Amino acid sequence: MTLSRPSLADLKPGQRPRSRRRWYKRSFRLQVMLLVGLLLAGMLLAQGTYLNHRKADIVTAQMGERALAVANTVASMPSIVAAFDTDDPARIIQPLAERVRMETGARYVVVGNTQSIRYSHPVPERLGQRMVGGDNDQALRDGRSYVSEATGTLGTAMRGKAPIRDEAGNIIGLVSVGFLVDRVEMDAARYTSLGWMLVGLMILLGFAGAYVLSQHLKKVILGLEPYEIARLALEKEAILQSIHEGILAVNREGNITLVNQQARRLMELPDDQALLGQPIREVVPNSRLLEVLKRGEQEFDQQMWLGDHPVVVNRVPIIDEGEVEGAVATFRSRREIVDLSEALTQASRDVDMLRAQAHEFSNKLYTISGLLQLGRVEEALKLIHQESERAQKQMSFLMSHVADTVLSGTLLGKLTRARELGVALEIDEQSSLSQPLTPSGQEAMMTVVGNLLDNAFFAALHGPRADSPTVRLFFTDLGEQLVIEVDDNGPGVSAEHVESIFSEGFSTKTGQHQGLGLALVARLCRQYGESVTLEESELGGACFIAVLNRSLCVQAGPEPPVVDC
Repeated sequence: MTLSRPSLADLKPGQRPRSRRRWYKRSFRLQVMLLVGLLLAGMLLAQGTYLNHRKADIVTAQMGERALAVANTVASMPSIVAAFDTDDPARIIQPLAERVRMETGARYVVVGNTQSIRYSHPVPERLGQRMVGGDNDQALRDGRSYVSEATGTLGTAMRGKAPIRDEAGNIIGLVSVGFLVDRVEMDAARYTSLGWMLVGLMILLGFAGAYVLSQHLKKVILGLEPYEIARLALEKEAILQSIHEGILAVNREGNITLVNQQARRLMELPDDQALLGQPIREVVPNSRLLEVLKRGEQEFDQQMWLGDHPVVVNRVPIIDEGEVEGAVATFRSRREIVDLSEALTQASRDVDMLRAQAHEFSNKLYTISGLLQLGRVEEALKLIHQESERAQKQMSFLMSHVADTVLSGTLLGKLTRARELGVALEIDEQSSLSQPLTPSGQEAMMTVVGNLLDNAFFAALHGPRADSPTVRLFFTDLGEQLVIEVDDNGPGVSAEHVESIFSEGFSTKTGQHQGLGLALVARLCRQYGESVTLEESELGGACFIAVLNRSLCVQAGPEPPVVDC
């Protein structure tokens, strides 16, 4: 039996799993086509807009220069200059100006005197009237020839203005030649239309090329959508990490390409050690995977030891089209004994914590929902921020003062339970646990802390100060012992019950299955060489002090040996 490259035949190119998302939000082909096409279209449109704008500016400037040239020509015509000395200049100037207008295609050629009184105009009825636009001063006062844009009786136009001078050089009038802006824009559009047609054609070709590219990419990835590829990768990673067997794979060069957490645990390799890309000989000097790569033969059910773990190893080559592309080793531990009681105890604690959290947060959510329905958005946000700050403060304290994550989780659950019951649970700021706990230490600490806090909650809620129930917790691992101190403001323990408070089956509570918690705490303290005592609390109730041996904390040890797989 050989391993070949993983096949995705089950996901055919045309298949799509049902989803509430629309097709256009999922189609990789459409996304690539739109991305490439729109990018190309944006670049072409930006470039075409700039070039055509420049071309339109050039056409407009040329039209203005044309108007100015015509104006200068008319202003220098001797017959125009001589007409100003006659009694009726308009009689001579009007036909000349109209002829020039017809030949040049201008909208109007207007000749006026120094008072801007018209001697020519396309509309004869406007002869003798004052020129409109207010842009004659530079020609009449300064004697300049220039181009301007102004609105006259015939509309907005590009105007060429030129002064008329007599033989002595005196300004006796001016010429205004105009091309309407609409005409100028039409001429500019005519010159730029070809450019826009080319831009449109290139955009169409760009989208066609993007479509071809998207088709090719879709074929390369076997018709899968990106989210499907991501899902397969996540599923593969989840499967590899959840498999009970250790898995280690190398490529044809003998470099590690895959290793799961179970393999690290069985080989006693640290989690932070980078393995991917490393030669297998440097990580596991005596590995037989290189021999499997060389021979291409499979090895099944090979028994060996990984440190103190007896394992069974399978080694198989990865073959693609007849070539050995790599090899995979899988190994499983022969020690399959599971501590069911520990698992059930942990599961029970998790259920209690989750139940308390669910109950608490459901109340908070109902409150927030009610505030939102009442339109009290600011109060809802304030409540959310308060909860967030409280949770962050608790998490920050536990992360900085408690080195064991299991104990942190237990304390977090008890804080949630206390809020649910309405009890003020205070953790002394001097509390600390500088070293993680061993598995036995975790079990002992969770049992001791959990039972003492549960009893303190009950006492505080049923004491003389039930209107403000308060419980205080202190713990430390300084010195040679683990000390846990729990105070409450309940009624305390009467003198007649002090001797029997730690006896199994004794309880001041009513109901069945009582009298177990404190007895279990006392038994654990004795088991680990220490004791539990009862004192009077500063809060007015009872104070239980449980002492455990510090051997329950993890001790620094030598580096784990390198083993063979």
